[in-house]
Amino acid sequence: MMKALILLAALAGCVAADDVLYSRRLLKRAIDDQGHFNMSFFHVNDIHAHLDQFLKSGTDCLDPSKGCFGGYARIKTKVNALRSANPDHLWFSAGDEFQGTLFYSFYGGEKIAETMNELKFDAMTLGNHEWDGGDEKLGAFLKNLTFPIVSCNVKSEYPDLKDTIRNYHVFEEYGLAIIGASTPTTPTISHVGPLTTFLDPVEEVQKAIWEIRNTTDIRRIVALTHIGYDVDEQLAAQTEGLSLIIGGHSHTLLGDMDGAQGKYPTIVQDLAGNEVFIVTSYRWGEYLGEISLTFDDDGKALAYRGAPIHMDNTTELEPHLQAEVTAWRKPFEDFANEVIGTTENTLDQTACQSGDCLLGEVMADAAFEYACNLTADAPADQRPVFAIINAGGVRATIDAGKITRGQVITSFPFGNAVTMLNYSGEDLLKILEGCVSRVNQFTNEKLSSWVQVSHSLRVTYNPSNPPGYMLVDAKISGQSIDPEKQYVIATVDFVAGGGDNILPKRNDFVVLETLDEVLVEYIQARTPLKNALEKRVVKVGKCTNKLQKVFSA
Repeated sequence: MMKALILLAALAGCVAADDVLYSRRLLKRAIDDQGHFNMSFFHVNDIHAHLDQFLKSGTDCLDPSKGCFGGYARIKTKVNALRSANPDHLWFSAGDEFQGTLFYSFYGGEKIAETMNELKFDAMTLGNHEWDGGDEKLGAFLKNLTFPIVSCNVKSEYPDLKDTIRNYHVFEEYGLAIIGASTPTTPTISHVGPLTTFLDPVEEVQKAIWEIRNTTDIRRIVALTHIGYDVDEQLAAQTEGLSLIIGGHSHTLLGDMDGAQGKYPTIVQDLAGNEVFIVTSYRWGEYLGEISLTFDDDGKALAYRGAPIHMDNTTELEPHLQAEVTAWRKPFEDFANEVIGTTENTLDQTACQSGDCLLGEVMADAAFEYACNLTADAPADQRPVFAIINAGGVRATIDAGKITRGQVITSFPFGNAVTMLNYSGEDLLKILEGCVSRVNQFTNEKLSSWVQVSHSLRVTYNPSNPPGYMLVDAKISGQSIDPEKQYVIATVDFVAGGGDNILPKRNDFVVLETLDEVLVEYIQARTPLKNALEKRVVKVGKCTNKLQKVFSA
């Protein structure tokens, strides 16, 4: 007993110096003379094809003196050091390796697979963006990987996916199982084929836990998820048997740094009253997650130690991998570095999912102007009255100063295009109500993205009202929307097809120019951009409910 107390006191004394935290269970149980199993976990999520180092905004870092972050060569240096210091370890990706830079736009998954294999990941779960090229391209990517792919709630009949995706993987040498889970919203935010379905992650994870317990001696069970921080908390609270959840999808910053949205780890009690530790490591590889756990004989975690590691210039780039990444840039570098204009203000992306943001407004204005120019000779009732885009399609801030073509592609990497749709005024009001209440008024499904709108539309809403009654007013060029009138709007083909549940799903539209090309033309025509943030979708405190009655009667 005395030995256990001495060890506990020694561990507690490390807290301030070595960022060590302890579960309340450790204070009850201490560490017995038999010893307990120690395991280290390193993890990243939502890299989004940032194979090379980048600026804080997410765009290419061509001048290291400005401060560079991330890059898989830098991560490799740190992971190699952590592996040496922690012989018993596992190294995971929590998904969304695809989409976000020209490394994906130009090469697809090829160079991502090469890089991940070189870093020798131990397992990966699948993010929604892994489906951006469709099921068959994803299957080809997975076939090139040299480590397990886990996602218990993804069921696919596409041969390559069926062959490679497993509910869980057991690491026999550690007596530990890793269960994967992917966001069930993937079919509405990516390009999932008809032979792939997504089940409820909470139910499927619990089924996997029971199967592992009933068919093996494994008691140490970890979840590797791409479902978002809030859903990870629900997963922990609504299941029993997990000790650790390593997550992704929501780009959540955890830790003690400025801007953090929670603790690393976040602790949630499961159905049995045991603690589950939740970790995630922001986005793009700016942080590398590192947590070490002490397990008891039942697979429950007694103690944990670790923190996110900032991948800044203080960690060197591993030379061999960095040389490869630099060589891969050459085929698209001249194209990407072409200066297409300048902006006086930073075109911010960071606030796009919570309200008006400047880059979202500029893109919506560019789409609206493009559609107006295209229909300039058409009758007035066939020309668009505003543009609306999904905030989730706006991916990276463009800093003030010179704007390159590569920055535009990084900010709008998905290849989505402008399209135009006809709606009655009554349906437009329902659409806008759905946008502000985040519940589609045609299907009653939740929206998975906020919206950005062009300067011709002004919306006010009261978020304290229930869904269906939040919209207070909506005006097009200063005029209220007439429920009896027909309108044309500009939007994105992804949204027109039901993406993010913003619009009722349609297939009767024509795909026009891609967003990146539309924005390039807009910048070239207006440089230097002087655009400043405007209040276009605005919260108010009082509501007359006048508009809601138009479509709720």
